[in-house]
Amino acid sequence: MGAGDLIVKSNIKKVVRELQGKEEEITSVAEEVSIALERKVENILSEGIKRAKANQRRTLQARDL
Repeated sequence: MGAGDLIVKSNIKKVVRELQGKEEEITSVAEEVSIALERKVENILSEGIKRAKANQRRTLQARDL
């Protein structure tokens, strides 16, 4: 899976806007943000997979993250 397959760039901008509230000092999001988020999410999922396997489960659950 390549960058951009998991993280939707337009959603990043929307969430950044929502998290700021009314002040909206951050007006744009660099391309590299989606790439960095993609890597972080992949790492979180990878660690979760290890935990699920360690607990002899075939289902990845929220508690694994």
